[in-house]
Amino acid sequence: MERRKFLKSAALGGAGVAATAAAFPAPALSQGKMEWRMVTSWPKGLPGLGTGAERLAKRITDASDGRLTIKVFAGGELVPALQVWDAVSSGTADMGHDAAYYHMGKSAGTPFFSTVPFGMTTHELNAWIKWGGGQQLWDEFYAPFNLKAFHAGNTGVQMGGWFRKEITSVDDLKGLKFRMPGQGGQVLQKLGATVVLLPGGEIFPALQSGAIDGTEWVGPYNDLSLGFHQVAKFYYYPGFHEPAPGIQATFNKAKFDALPNDLKILVESCCAAENELMVAEFNQRSGPALQTLIRDHGVQLKQFSREILEAFGTKSGELMEEILASNDPMVKKIAEEYLKARRLLMSYTRITEQGYTNARSLPFKYPG
Repeated sequence: MERRKFLKSAALGGAGVAATAAAFPAPALSQGKMEWRMVTSWPKGLPGLGTGAERLAKRITDASDGRLTIKVFAGGELVPALQVWDAVSSGTADMGHDAAYYHMGKSAGTPFFSTVPFGMTTHELNAWIKWGGGQQLWDEFYAPFNLKAFHAGNTGVQMGGWFRKEITSVDDLKGLKFRMPGQGGQVLQKLGATVVLLPGGEIFPALQSGAIDGTEWVGPYNDLSLGFHQVAKFYYYPGFHEPAPGIQATFNKAKFDALPNDLKILVESCCAAENELMVAEFNQRSGPALQTLIRDHGVQLKQFSREILEAFGTKSGELMEEILASNDPMVKKIAEEYLKARRLLMSYTRITEQGYTNARSLPFKYPG
């Protein structure tokens, strides 16, 4: 797909949720059937994230045999890309598809239900949410905001980002204007960078104009489509800031609670299916996309040095200590529960997934 198709769906700057939505009146119920509006943060048709939202909507519509039809709005079509929370909470939209850490302004607890620097892997996050009490804590956290949420996507470990120049030391981060949301952005600020928050459709123009010096987005599959390689050639890994960015489907709680039980179960099951499908899609598509970037576009793949990674880790740890000292009891509770689960899950990951991948990397002969 061409980059321009995505840039056309950039967020509507300065527009209020209610004003923007006025042109899209709420659909009426008809013979027991409902049509819900899903607002998203993604450029229209963006592979993986945008198409994942569309796939989720189709799955709910088809599985309910049209009893619950979902109409998808890309970022900026109904509400600005970063105002999904407000739109769904207020009932301007019925559901949303975005990342919880986009809404740190609502609460410092939000990133823990998506991803945090040096946090859980995708498998670990799913384990905590499904079997470790994470979903119950999430429900408790979101209820006062009139929201209900399930995970409905994940990209897996993200890349470290695109840079116009090589980053060889921690000093190179000082004064750097870099697009990075969530707690990862807070870590960069601690290291002297100037952090900018932009929705996906606005990143390329900012990078092209020099308004920012670099950016992270997701990984090769998405980044190739958005054309960042046309402006920045240094592509760094690993993405310390987003090891398992869970994508949330949010629902207006009052409307979700009013659904009959079979539709509640159906919606939750459709979200679970998309959660699995999306990460599989990113895993399958990202490798070939990376090879295209390197082979056809002259991108230089770089690994952050140990010095830089340790600096990221040190500042991430400082940030977690600050959050644990929060005066907000809910934020403190979320952080404590997340970090306890992280510690327990890491201990098993170390001897299973990590132990196996280390063994698989040993220099023995193996076809393929």
